[in-house]
Amino acid sequence: MVTDWEDTFRDWASAPSVTEQTRCDNAVGVIRNSISGSPALKIRSTSVFAQGSYRNRTNVRADSDVDVCVLCRDTFYFDLPNGMKPEDFGITPATYYYPTYKNDVEAALVSYLGRQAVTRGNKAFDVHENTYRVDADVVACFEYRYYRQNDTYLEGTAFVTDKGIRINNWPEQNYDNGVMKNEMTGRRLKSIVRILKSLRDEMADNGYNEAKVVPSYLIECLVWNVPNEGFGHYAYTDDVRYAIAHLYNKTLNFEDCREWCEVNDIKYLFHSSQPWTYRQANKLFLAAWNYVGFE
Repeated sequence: MVTDWEDTFRDWASAPSVTEQTRCDNAVGVIRNSISGSPALKIRSTSVFAQGSYRNRTNVRADSDVDVCVLCRDTFYFDLPNGMKPEDFGITPATYYYPTYKNDVEAALVSYLGRQAVTRGNKAFDVHENTYRVDADVVACFEYRYYRQNDTYLEGTAFVTDKGIRINNWPEQNYDNGVMKNEMTGRRLKSIVRILKSLRDEMADNGYNEAKVVPSYLIECLVWNVPNEGFGHYAYTDDVRYAIAHLYNKTLNFEDCREWCEVNDIKYLFHSSQPWTYRQANKLFLAAWNYVGFE
C-alpha cells in the first residue's frame, strides 16, 4: 500500500493527546511529591521540573516518557577561566556532596513509590510507568556554573554518573532557544521535530539500523540547525523534504557541521565528547529520503 505522506506527516506533527499529556503531568507530580516529603531534602534548596522533549513540547505519542530534573542549589559544580582559582570568585568548599545527594533522592523516591517502582541507573533513576503515569527518568542535579573572566557565569545543571563522569546540561537555554526558533518558523519547528522522530521510530520498527542508533535529542538538535527559510511551506511534505536534504548534505563532511550546536547554542553537537557522530546522522537522512521516496 502506498503511504500518503502528507496525511501521515500531519498526523505525526500533532502533540500527544490530552490523556497522554495528563499521564506525563502525573509522572512529574509524583516525583515532586516524593522530594517534598523527604526529611533529608526538606532542609535543602531543591526544585523539581520537567526537561527535555516533554517540556519542549517535542515529545511524540509513541514515546511519551518524561525527563525530570531534581535540582539542588546548596552545592554547585563549576569551571573557571584558565589560570584562575576558586577563591578569585569567592567560591568556598562544599559541605554537601553529590553521592550523598543522589542517595537522598533515591531514598525519597523509594519511600514514596516503593522499591519495585524505582530502578537506579548509571545516570538517572527510572520511575516505572503504570496506568496513572508514564515512565520517568529522574536525574539528581547540582547547579553548574561556567565562569567568565568578569565574574559572570552561564548557569546550567550537572550530575555525576555512578561511573564517575560529570555531565553538564543547559535545560533553560534549550527551552528558551527552542521556543524562540519555533516562533521564528511560524511554529513549524516543533512539528517537524515530531515528524522526524516519528519517521525514525517507524523506520526502526521496520528494521532500519540507521534509525536505531540516532537518539531523540539528536534529531531535535539537528532540526534546530535547519535554516528558518526551510520551514513554513504549505505542505508538511515540503518542510520535511527541505530538512532531510539540508541535514544530509551538511553532514556529508565534518567541516560543514563542525560549528553546529545543540539547541542550547552552547555545546557543540558533533565534537568528541558526544555519544553520536555526524556520520550516523548522515546515514539516517539518506535512509529517510529513500524510505519516504523523495526524488
